[in-house]
Amino acid sequence: MEEWGRAQRLLDGQLRTNWPKALEPLARALNPVHAQIFEDFPMNYYWTTYQSEWAIDVVFRQAQVLRRLYPRLVHYGITTLGSTDVLRYLGRPVRLDGEVPKSFRGEVSSALKWREEGMRIKHSVNGNSVKLYDKAFTAVGSVLRAETTIHHGGEFRVYRRKEGDSKGKKSWRVLRGGVADLHRRAEISQRATERYLDALAGVDEQTTLQELLDRLGQPKQWKGRRVRALHPLGGDRALLETICRGEFMLNGFRNRDLQKFFFPEATQDLRETRRRSAWVSRKLRLLRAHGIIRKVSGTYRYQVTETGRKAVTALLTALRSKVRELLPEAA
Repeated sequence: MEEWGRAQRLLDGQLRTNWPKALEPLARALNPVHAQIFEDFPMNYYWTTYQSEWAIDVVFRQAQVLRRLYPRLVHYGITTLGSTDVLRYLGRPVRLDGEVPKSFRGEVSSALKWREEGMRIKHSVNGNSVKLYDKAFTAVGSVLRAETTIHHGGEFRVYRRKEGDSKGKKSWRVLRGGVADLHRRAEISQRATERYLDALAGVDEQTTLQELLDRLGQPKQWKGRRVRALHPLGGDRALLETICRGEFMLNGFRNRDLQKFFFPEATQDLRETRRRSAWVSRKLRLLRAHGIIRKVSGTYRYQVTETGRKAVTALLTALRSKVRELLPEAA
């Protein structure tokens, strides 16, 4: 590969492609008498996506670097990442205590498979999955590929109008199999793959947990005001776990979204409503000051930053690890 930027632009162009128009010549070649058959009742093909795959390739200039790192990634993926982690990657909600919701009816699995071209680790939820490959080992470099595969689109949602109602109100609806929702498939897959890579990014990180805690444990100045330190092992743990829920990592969150978790009982009292909103606003200001979240421009939504994902993932992984898993590192 000589021109990475150009190659990426060609791939990005797929999201702007008019697929029915692009696929029509293929249909005519496969069925040249289609127009004749449906002459009295004109009918076009309806193009659907049986299965979609979206990958991010991380290219290493030196193959030995990936050879050294990949076994660690695989070990981390198999021994540390649990069912709730996999649910988060694929945008599924988990409970505040880190457990799989009792309402979940499905299967979460992780598998390791050896292939001729390398080793593959796969995490699945109801047929949809995130995977990691070590591919294309060569003398001049190598590729680490993270991939999201969507087989059952009904597990996800897309913000659109009701089908057949071009002027209707938009709302979150089931992701369709038709190519009209390919852009949303790409968005979901991109975010899922990024979350998976973010979770793995700390495997070779040299920063100690103590250094991370010390960094977050310092007060900050934000917009001319002093903001207190974060307490991830204490009173702020529930807050950090909440913002990293699967649905929030996928779509972001608003003040009122967080209120539902910290104030589960509804209220009609206007004063109490304002008090709850102000309480959450202070928490959002705290997280923004420490670089954990950012506000999405032009909206009331917030998203976890790359730095925030890395820090929170490291902290929560350590907190959820069993003692026997930590003892080899201590030795």
